[in-house]
Amino acid sequence: MTKNGRMLSRRNALRLGGASAAAMGLAACGVQGAAKQQSTAQAESAADKFWKAQKQTGQVNFANWALYIDPSHTTLKDFTAATGIKVNYSEVIQDDSSYFAKINPVLSSGQSTGADIMVITDGLQFDELVELGEVIPLDQSMLTNFHKNAGTPYQHRSFDPGNIYSVPWASGVTGIAWNPKYVTQPPTSIADLWNPKYAGHVGMMSDPQEIANFGLFKIGVDPVTSTESDWHTAASQLMQQRNSGIVRQYYDQSYINALSKGDTWITMAWSGDIFQQNLSSGTNLQFVIPKEGGTIWTDNMMIPKYAPNPVAAMKLIDWFYKPEMAALLTEAINYITPVPAAQGIISAAAAKASGSDKATLGAVASSPLVWLSADEYSRVKNYVPITSKNRASFYSIFQPVTAG
Repeated sequence: MTKNGRMLSRRNALRLGGASAAAMGLAACGVQGAAKQQSTAQAESAADKFWKAQKQTGQVNFANWALYIDPSHTTLKDFTAATGIKVNYSEVIQDDSSYFAKINPVLSSGQSTGADIMVITDGLQFDELVELGEVIPLDQSMLTNFHKNAGTPYQHRSFDPGNIYSVPWASGVTGIAWNPKYVTQPPTSIADLWNPKYAGHVGMMSDPQEIANFGLFKIGVDPVTSTESDWHTAASQLMQQRNSGIVRQYYDQSYINALSKGDTWITMAWSGDIFQQNLSSGTNLQFVIPKEGGTIWTDNMMIPKYAPNPVAAMKLIDWFYKPEMAALLTEAINYITPVPAAQGIISAAAAKASGSDKATLGAVASSPLVWLSADEYSRVKNYVPITSKNRASFYSIFQPVTAG
C-alpha cells in the first residue's frame, strides 16, 4: 500500500508541551497504580492482586494518535474475529502533553477516562503517569506473544525496566539528516551539527528533551545516567552553537520542509520522517545515527487506571505482537516495529505484489530507517529520566537554549 499523505501523521505535533505539564504538582498514587519508586517485586505484587480480580468483557476502548494504524483496521477486525471482542478505536491523541492535561484531572479524581489502552511516548508524560500511579501494571502472564516475539532492545528499556507498565507500539530514532545537494561529505558525528561551514544552515529541534540528549552526546555522556552537572555542560555547548550563528532555527515538525527546500542543509531529524518524505515526495534526503549516539523514542501501549475493560486490553496489546499483525502495522505507518519477524513477512508480501505496492513494500522491508542494525541499537539511548525532583532544574537549564 502506498503511504502518500503520511506526513500528516504521528509526528506532526511538537510532542513536548513543556511548562504547563511540567508545572503540575504530583499527587499521591492511586489504588490501582504502583508508584515508580516501588521495587519491581512490589509492582508485580500489586499487579497480581489487581489482575486476579478482573473479568473478561466483550469490548475494548483504544485511544491512539491520528493515522497511526493500518487504514482499513484489518488488525482490529481480525482481533474481533478471533476473540469476539469489539474494538472501539478513536484517534484522540494529538500530542502527549495535551492528552495528559485532559486525562490527569479525571484519573486523579478517581474516575475512568473511558480508555482501556492509550499510546504514550516515553519522556515527561510517561514518567509522570507512572509516578502518579495513573497506569496499571501489566499482567505479564497475558503477554505471551510479546515475550516470544519482541526484539531484545524492546524487552529491556531504561524508562520501564521489565515492561511493568508498558510495551512498545512503534519506535523511531532521532539522528542527523542532510540534503546531499548541499552536504557532499556524509556526516558521521554529532560535531557535524557544530561545523562552522554549515553556519546558518543547521536545524536543531525545539523540544528540550531532544536537544538535551544531543548536547549530552556532544560531551560524551549517556543521557540516561547523566547528572545535573552534565546538563549544565551540555547546555553550554548548545548555547555556544547558537551564539556562534550556526543554528538557523529550532524546529518542530517543520524541520522536514526546511531540509527539503534547502533552508537547512543538515539537521536533527526523526528517522520515520525522512523515510516518509523520500517515499512520498521523491526526495533523496539522507539519515545517520551519529557515532556518539542517537535517541530512540518509543510510543507505548499503557492501560490507564480505572480502565473498564483491562482484560480485553491485555489481549489486544498482545495481539499486536503476532508477527503478521506487526507486519500489517509496519507496512502502514513505516515506523520501527518491536517485532523483528515482521520484516520477513513484509519481504514476502513485496515479492508477491505488483506495481506501486511492490515498490512501496520493498522499500519498507529493506529500509535501514525501519530496521536498525545491532550496531545501531547499541548506540541509541533513551531520553534523560525526568522526575518530580529534577523536572524544574532540567527545564531551567535547557529551555533558555531555544528561547527567543
